[in-house]
Amino acid sequence: MTMIPPAQVVLASASPRRRELLSQVGIAAGICPAAVDETVLPGESAEQHVVRLSQTKARVVAARADVPGRWFIGSDTVVVRDGTILGKPVDAVEAAAMLRCLAGRMHTVISGYAIHDRADGRTISGTVSTRVWIKALTEMEIAAYLASGEPFDKAGAYAIQGIGAFMVPRIEGSYPNVVGLPLCEVLAALEQLGAPPLFS
Repeated sequence: MTMIPPAQVVLASASPRRRELLSQVGIAAGICPAAVDETVLPGESAEQHVVRLSQTKARVVAARADVPGRWFIGSDTVVVRDGTILGKPVDAVEAAAMLRCLAGRMHTVISGYAIHDRADGRTISGTVSTRVWIKALTEMEIAAYLASGEPFDKAGAYAIQGIGAFMVPRIEGSYPNVVGLPLCEVLAALEQLGAPPLFS
């Protein structure tokens, strides 16, 4: 396995889950969260929203002279049910409402990604969608899950890689995408922008 030199890849996110996914494939990414307004714009689709935020995050961090690195990764993930974007819940009431509306049915997790190459100014971006089924949930299960604290910084109020796995009987598509980073596509984009391939 080829290792990309440390500090050459910078993740424009504070998400430990995204950092762990990169680490799994041998990429020791630097971390520099981007402060970006994540409000959905009028008329903006979920796909347009996550790509716009991903590109903005990557380019904002790449523009900082005090942050070393060559390839800057921005990503954003949303949960979509019946065309409605579900972001991170603001409190327990909203988290419980999200879990109730997802329970017993399928929804879509959409992640945007953008890799900006500081060396030549190119950016590659795109979206990946995964269909996720949530089992029927009892009020006791919802209350216990809320008490764990896990739902509160997660789009759609659940984490498939954590305790929330108990409620997911099936997915169709990329698992890393549901965690928060479409790893296969990100690695392909890095290689296209000149990063060493993992296997060479």
